[in-house]
Amino acid sequence: MVAVGLALMGVTPAAQADPIYPVPDPDPFYAQPADIADHNPGDVLAVRPMPPLATFPGATVTLVKFRSTNSEGGPIAAVTTVLTPLEHQPDGPLLSYQHIINGLGAECAVSRVLYTNDPNLQVREAVALNAALRRGWSVALPDHLGPNSAYGAARLGGQITLDGIRAVKRMPELALSHSRVAMVGYSGGGMATAWAAALAPRYAPELDIAGAAMGGVPMNLVKMVNALGLQPHPAFGLAMAAAIGLEREYPDRLPVSTQMNGAGLAMRNAMANGCTNEIMAIGAGHSVREFAASTSMIDDPTVMSVLRENSLELYDGVPNMPVFEWHSPNDPLVPVDAIVNTDRRYCAAGVRLDMDINPAPEHLSAAVLGMPDALAWIDARLDGEPAPSNC
Repeated sequence: MVAVGLALMGVTPAAQADPIYPVPDPDPFYAQPADIADHNPGDVLAVRPMPPLATFPGATVTLVKFRSTNSEGGPIAAVTTVLTPLEHQPDGPLLSYQHIINGLGAECAVSRVLYTNDPNLQVREAVALNAALRRGWSVALPDHLGPNSAYGAARLGGQITLDGIRAVKRMPELALSHSRVAMVGYSGGGMATAWAAALAPRYAPELDIAGAAMGGVPMNLVKMVNALGLQPHPAFGLAMAAAIGLEREYPDRLPVSTQMNGAGLAMRNAMANGCTNEIMAIGAGHSVREFAASTSMIDDPTVMSVLRENSLELYDGVPNMPVFEWHSPNDPLVPVDAIVNTDRRYCAAGVRLDMDINPAPEHLSAAVLGMPDALAWIDARLDGEPAPSNC
């Protein structure tokens, strides 16, 4: 497909090109209810007990569909998967774990990945999540990209995360209504976690969240576009996927398809339902200059406003909970200065912030090295210990 696209380079802009959305999940459980607007954020819309998973021995699995809000204020239905441990006690701790979802298709959602046999879609954090379950914690795993798999729509991920917590706390059968809650995530999952923490005071002020641990967070999409998009880059596929995902979320404000040449549209179509490995393989070594019939959108104030609205470095709110933040100073995928600037702003605002500069040489190894300390930090917050700060 990419070879076909490259052969089409130079074609004029596709002025009438509409956004490309993922193939809808055929399971009616995931459908958007006709009366969605009649519900409040966090309202439970449907519940489904799921078969047990060998990945999480002894845990029961429950799918919860709930009402959330998209990036432009409209009602949507979203899904979270709740793992309830064998050792669960009523009102025991709840951990909302925002998994990395570098994907554009329905099959990339965590609730689907948990039940796939595809080795490329394994939940590699299962060891850490089992450690949490053995402590008696319930674990919620939200599909934080929403019903359109809007990769890159960071604010959306934060809102879905918070509404997922609201929903599971409202379900008597899960016995979590008075549970202490914490959140954790890395990379794209860290982005949803970080936005949930920052949005909580305004979006879900009634939630009392004990702490949020976030690592390798892309905190400025404007800088990400410049870093990954304009010059050939091995991770260009992620930048392309973010453009597709953001167009799905903001079709009127960010119509990137209208600015693509034939090669761009061919690449877009090739990865429109892809997950991480497919997206990375299709985009590796390319740049936006190959696929844009016009670069006028780079300077368009409306487009820039969308990117800024999804850049935590530029958001004026701050978390009302303690934060653990970890990253590698050598991370080639994430603009580290945006993380540093956000940390400084949080410190200046009085957030109890524990910063861990990770010795990892790149992005993914930093997740592995930092996760044990993040979970230990969360354990202390759920136990009610005072949060440390190294501001």
